[in-house]
Amino acid sequence: ALRSGILAALDSLRGDAGVRAIVLAGTARAFSGGADITEFGRPAQDPNLRHVISAVEDMPVPVIAAMQGVALGGGLELALGCHARVAWPAAKMGLPEVKLGLLPGAGGTQRLPRVAGVEKALSMIVTGTPIGAADAQAAGVVDLVTDGPYPAAAVAYARTVTDRRRVRDREDKLEPARTDAGLIDRVAAPLLKASGAQAPRACVESVRAAVQMPFDDGAA
Repeated sequence: ALRSGILAALDSLRGDAGVRAIVLAGTARAFSGGADITEFGRPAQDPNLRHVISAVEDMPVPVIAAMQGVALGGGLELALGCHARVAWPAAKMGLPEVKLGLLPGAGGTQRLPRVAGVEKALSMIVTGTPIGAADAQAAGVVDLVTDGPYPAAAVAYARTVTDRRRVRDREDKLEPARTDAGLIDRVAAPLLKASGAQAPRACVESVRAAVQMPFDDGAA
């Protein structure tokens, strides 16, 4: 229902000349806690999250995520599909799928390295441990941390955003791993040392795909 609702809202705003920016906001408890695990093991229902994120990215005006509370898993992947991100001091964000024996499935392994760099992305994705707002801002995951009114402070920020560049098109933070072929393995080694599970290793290979492949191929 949430995925369909977001798409319907975007469709209603697309082409409206009076719309200069869009803010996606949640509640004090959560921007989004991610996938509904009751859907796991059932036939997939459209629209899937990848479709929703693509629609966000392709909006003709900037879309800004306003994150108060938690933004986890698919919730953070949705925020990474936005053109900018605003967080409140108590916000927590992460990709905890590895703790369920999974890996982020809606582009998080490809987009997070593009905003946070490969080292930070590996740490977050392979351990599944969330980070706070200040850490996220320092890493480049969020553009602004504010303690202003929610979500009005994000709306005020949205009025200043002019860059509609998609996260998927950013390449500069991938360059250190492209010029240093051993970087990923060096960073991953201590993260993998404590676990013999498959999921953490699959997460490393997914981040490696972000570095070595075009976005769509890495996401696949």
